[in-house]
Amino acid sequence: MISLQEAMEQRHAVRTFEDRPLDSAAVEHLQAFIDIVNEESWMDFKLVLNEPVAFTSLLARKVGFSHADNYLAVIGPDGKELDNSSGYYGEQIVLRAQQLGINSCWVGQTYKQVQGAYNVDFGESLRCVVALGYGTTQGTPHPSKTPQQVSPDYDSAPDWFRRGVDAALLAPTALNQQKFTFRLGRQQPDSTWEVIAKAKLGPYTKVDLGIAKYHFEIGAGEGAPFTFRG
Repeated sequence: MISLQEAMEQRHAVRTFEDRPLDSAAVEHLQAFIDIVNEESWMDFKLVLNEPVAFTSLLARKVGFSHADNYLAVIGPDGKELDNSSGYYGEQIVLRAQQLGINSCWVGQTYKQVQGAYNVDFGESLRCVVALGYGTTQGTPHPSKTPQQVSPDYDSAPDWFRRGVDAALLAPTALNQQKFTFRLGRQQPDSTWEVIAKAKLGPYTKVDLGIAKYHFEIGAGEGAPFTFRG
């Protein structure tokens, strides 16, 4: 299995998939991982398989979705943390899928909610979905801002911080907007640093920030001396 760093670098949005089901062993592995993430996060992610209706709208076809019969329903408890948790924990599942050879695409609006395909319990909301499958291509890198555009501290920051920002810029964002910032805050008495992560205004920017924060953690590396604020 490839590393998380490799999965992060190789994963690009894919909308056109091969007309074949996901490998049963990969599904078993992915479902087990989803169960772990749900338990740790209090989210309620659901893997939906062989469901051909969600991506049949005119808009979905217009933007290129084809054979998107499998997807992750991003469901969680209502509240101010839903967006951040949707992105942060959802991207963990997305990158595990990439490690298993499954391509993906985060989708905010171009899908239909299909009754009976998954349950959304009282007090929960469906925030978005992630299309999953074996892509007819591996996708292409998205246009990216420079590190300095999302982090004014980049040039003078420690190596782990710069690696984190570089990784955050690999994160998928709605409309490729990358409306997030990372700043280096105060150093604490225990020598750890605050990293101040913020989302600007725009569609799904707080979900995007959650995704970017997970990427930042991967890039900074295990044991990097920081905690997030914001």
